[in-house]
Amino acid sequence: MHELLAGADHDIALVDASRSVSYAELRERVIERAAELGCGRRLLMLSCRRDVETVVSLLAALVGRHAVILLGDEEPTSEQWRRRLIETYDPDTVVGSRADAGASIEHRRGASGHDLHPELALLLSTSGSTGSPKLVRLSGTNVISNARAIADYLELGPEDCGATTLPLHYCYGLSILTSHLVAGARVLVTASSVIQPEFRRDAARAGVSSIAGVPHTFDLLSASGFDPAGLPSLRLMTQAGGRMDPERVREWARRGAECGVSLVVMYGATEATARMAYLPAPLAMSRPGAIGIAIPGGALRIDDPDDAGEGELVYSGPNVMMGYAETPEDLARGHEARELRTGDLARRTADGLFEIVGRMSRFVKIFGLRLDLDRLERILAAEGVPAYAVESAGGVLIGTTCAEDADRAPGILSAATGIPRACFRHVVLDQLAVTSSGKADRQELRRLSDRLPGAELPVEGPTTPGEQVTTVEAVRSMYAVVLERPEASERDSFVSLDGDSLSFVEAAHRLERIIGDLPAQWPSLSARELAEHAAALPAPRIPSSDGAGRPATGRGRRPRASVETAVALRAVCIILIVGTHANLLGLQGGAHLLLAVLGYNLARFPLAPRPRGARLRGLARSALLIAVPSMLWIGGVSLVTARYDLSTVLLLNSVLGDDSAWSEQWRFWFLEAALGAIILAGAALSIRLIDRAERRSPFLVVSIALALALLIRVVDNQGVLAEGVARYTLPGVLWLVVLGAAAERAGTRAQRIGLSLVAVAGTAGFLGDPLREAVVIAGLLVLIWVRAVPVPRAAAAAMSALAAASLFIYLVHWEIYPAWEDDAPVFATVASIAGGLLVFAVWRRLRRTAARLPSARIGRRRLAT
Repeated sequence: MHELLAGADHDIALVDASRSVSYAELRERVIERAAELGCGRRLLMLSCRRDVETVVSLLAALVGRHAVILLGDEEPTSEQWRRRLIETYDPDTVVGSRADAGASIEHRRGASGHDLHPELALLLSTSGSTGSPKLVRLSGTNVISNARAIADYLELGPEDCGATTLPLHYCYGLSILTSHLVAGARVLVTASSVIQPEFRRDAARAGVSSIAGVPHTFDLLSASGFDPAGLPSLRLMTQAGGRMDPERVREWARRGAECGVSLVVMYGATEATARMAYLPAPLAMSRPGAIGIAIPGGALRIDDPDDAGEGELVYSGPNVMMGYAETPEDLARGHEARELRTGDLARRTADGLFEIVGRMSRFVKIFGLRLDLDRLERILAAEGVPAYAVESAGGVLIGTTCAEDADRAPGILSAATGIPRACFRHVVLDQLAVTSSGKADRQELRRLSDRLPGAELPVEGPTTPGEQVTTVEAVRSMYAVVLERPEASERDSFVSLDGDSLSFVEAAHRLERIIGDLPAQWPSLSARELAEHAAALPAPRIPSSDGAGRPATGRGRRPRASVETAVALRAVCIILIVGTHANLLGLQGGAHLLLAVLGYNLARFPLAPRPRGARLRGLARSALLIAVPSMLWIGGVSLVTARYDLSTVLLLNSVLGDDSAWSEQWRFWFLEAALGAIILAGAALSIRLIDRAERRSPFLVVSIALALALLIRVVDNQGVLAEGVARYTLPGVLWLVVLGAAAERAGTRAQRIGLSLVAVAGTAGFLGDPLREAVVIAGLLVLIWVRAVPVPRAAAAAMSALAAASLFIYLVHWEIYPAWEDDAPVFATVASIAGGLLVFAVWRRLRRTAARLPSARIGRRRLAT
């Protein structure tokens, strides 16, 4: 029997969510499957899922000494890639796994039509992300030697249990399976993400002792608040698939050490079957930037070192591939590579460890996937777009000589690679220069790349190398991070995940960078629906920049972006508020207009059509997101300055404070009104009759609420004009919140016309200042009629930042502008806004850190029940 089936008969080999498979049973099933695959050697193509049937088929193919092409079956593009491989290599048999158990086996001919080298065992894609049919040829010796080496340095034994946290057609994912089986250990076979509750439940039940991941896996684990101590059987975590930041390595090593879990950082490539080097766990804290030492049986050296000892890293060992295949004829070729030139610049340090210091080749890694820059240029050329490509901060920079070509390039490359469009930025060049010898001269493009700021790519991007990076996963992962909901799935939407107006701005900004222009109903669309929308869009305009915000040449059009009206109004209003208080603008009305924006966002997010319990939880979350930072800030200021009464700190001044005249205690009236409106909305929806009526006729119900709010205002003010602080109390301003909600619910022209009349009639004479009332009326009309505002892309980013931080700017500016409002109103305004942005950044960091704590996770679970 095959060396990979090394466990004792009674030991467990595979575990999934419903059953366990012993080594004895696995051997029997492998023998049965091998018979189904046929007697003579054949070229097989195996579509890999992370399930037991795929493992049985793979082992059966190896036992039968077939040559197996592995490809993924978990991505939307897998069928297209499958057809291309079939067209290129014409496999004799195509194998997959069925949802109802068993394997689907299609024999395309009676006997093999290929000349296969006797040692050829596996064919893996090394550049599948660029759609190339070029495959790595691996022998049985390659597979077994690397599996044994990994089991050796990780000290795997029968008591260990790994997990299929990575795709099986990806060399790292495959090595998890082979290294555990060759050690007689067991493997949890699961397709669940490491951040899903199902994975942690099954891992605990199976006694998983090691978790493997790429850098993004560890980002997701951090975002989900994963604690190694929470899995008692865990003793080991391994990382490969691209360089992880040394500080992240040190952080995970420290967290693991606290509960007896080791971290082993590894370095490898498909051409070496998987691993070439590893950093011994005790060195992870002290040497987190090193790749370590060669694996058992292998050797590393530095070729042609310079004076600093830096040169190309070369690996030799029994796991080095046989060579590449690009056509079926290549499958008959024998060993053509005895060592692997990695293309990485490296050095060997005095303590004998190897460190990577740069790259020699024309390859870049994005999200753990290797992109061949030359091939990207060929892809563009085939589409009639002559271009150069170089590595840029966070992605690839494309240089063309035509603005129209520049518009097309990101979409072409995104479609060909599965990488989000935002990873491909471009500039327009005067010419595609060549050297005197006729070779491409990319120096000018590299200089522009060095001057460009780093791309703001989503942390929540694609999950694992070896899989096509999909837009749906980028969206899902973004929600997991921004909304602090690691359990988010591709079926979830911004609304279903309890998104609110505060997280809306950041989510919308990041989402635009992933999929381009957003549909008006995007908060209610699932991650998969948004990905389908993105696939139907033409390639978006990616900013062309010379690093200073100007187009690289005069030929490019100035890029523009679309900003949602609610976001734009929040940004404009906070500028008006701060600028007016600092004696710069003199345009009041921003705070009253913000209440209408609040109502619009309440209707759009927590009050979106969904179960009543979810709506109430959304309102509670919105209230907490306003109340908690506000009370902390006001309370902190009060402790230092004794400026505010306890009623103000508790946001109850309008109820318990002095209402005879304006004073410092009324500074936060806007926040008190906002919280009061949210509480009233929750009280109303807690009545099932109102909740059901609002679902059936949302605009009618909100119109009735608007009429009642206006009646309350008139009765409370004893007339239309609000005197003194009455214009700042909840009875006086509730109608503005309800009007904003009605604007969101309005679906017809007639409804919007009616709301416009109410906005004008309700505001005129209310504030006793025609200019102030004009500001409010103008803003209300924009909110009612305009869904998005086109602005320059740079302005869109600035508006998004201001809108996201508007609450904190409002809180902080009271403590900053008074010192300069008389002598330097411009500085007072800018300093107040900058201070609010800074406090917001600190608050967001604290929130995300706190969200990882076990108590926070328990609290979220309780809130959801």
